[in-house]
Amino acid sequence: MTRKPLDLAQALIRCPSVTPAEGGALSLLADVLGEAGFEVHRPVFREEGTPDVENLYARWGTGSPCLVFAGHTDVVPPGDASTWRHDPFSGAIEGGELFGRGAVDMKGGVACMVAAALAFTAANPEAPGSIAFLITGDEEGPAVNGTVKLLEWARARGERFDHCVLGEPTNPEALGDMIKIGRRGSLTGRLVVHGRQGHVAYPHLAENPIPGMVRLLAALGAEPLDAGTEHFDASNLEVTTVDAGNPATNVVPAEVRATFNIRFNDTWTPETLEAEIRRRLDAAAGNTVRYTLRVEPTNAVAFLTAPGPFVERFAMAVEAETGRRPALSTTGGTSDARFIKDHCPVLEFGLVGQTMHAVDERVAVADLDRLAAIYRRFLDGYFGAAA
Repeated sequence: MTRKPLDLAQALIRCPSVTPAEGGALSLLADVLGEAGFEVHRPVFREEGTPDVENLYARWGTGSPCLVFAGHTDVVPPGDASTWRHDPFSGAIEGGELFGRGAVDMKGGVACMVAAALAFTAANPEAPGSIAFLITGDEEGPAVNGTVKLLEWARARGERFDHCVLGEPTNPEALGDMIKIGRRGSLTGRLVVHGRQGHVAYPHLAENPIPGMVRLLAALGAEPLDAGTEHFDASNLEVTTVDAGNPATNVVPAEVRATFNIRFNDTWTPETLEAEIRRRLDAAAGNTVRYTLRVEPTNAVAFLTAPGPFVERFAMAVEAETGRRPALSTTGGTSDARFIKDHCPVLEFGLVGQTMHAVDERVAVADLDRLAAIYRRFLDGYFGAAA
């Protein structure tokens, strides 16, 4: 049994699976994979204060090695549908491009993975090893009841994975540009400088916290956190909000708040990074600036899948199908790879990401065919090497 990636992508786009709604997308995949001989499970996970989320796990074969394809069928809201060239859930084709929410991020990638796996298993019914799918409906949402719990569920069942390919849209300009072999961590801090409210005409009766905040923020950015490492850019700290919550022009505020986020490389752990931030703040505050800092818990820690046979084999498949030697990168935001890396080595490769989350999100139909061909070529090499 085989399926064309375009047909699968269109069918998935027509499922309105805005997080946390399943929208029929996982049901569609369950039917397709089940018909092809995959054992399919549909676990639902829940946690107080978050929406219930449906997920999908499917596996073909029972042997080793096991290659797992990972992804998500949930999408961000389309916004005002009237601003789209085509209905965001129509899967319309125009000018050789497939339009729709999720075309790039990442129903198109999921469609290519499934098409490649179906083609491989149909052609190699006695192939050694196993192919699995981890598909969540929670990647664009809180990421609480999705991949992290699906992985725990699979481990409790005795499932073990050797390698994972995650189909996020990794290519900046053209298919074949980039493989993600790691991700930076993310740490958010909330800083409050305390003062004393008063009338601006009587500053001796007040204590303005804003100069102290300026001083502390300047100290945080005065020196680079690091110079980068072999596979990572330098860590960067960005202040995202500064707010005194003060609508009056003649009142000194009682406090001022700032939020910052750090995207950090493998020089740091969340613990060592927090210690460095507090050291800088304490040195700048001295005995004159009264502040409190709350660092939010994070599950986004810097990680790397070191270049080796797994990464090289995939890069060779990309180059063979596109003529481009992909760069090995750790740039960008976080992804569900941060959970998968605790279970097996993971790399990310998918479609061109220029229109993800945008109005008129779209993908070249030819890229769907090429991406499916890359995945299929990789499967041939992966299991050929295993044999």
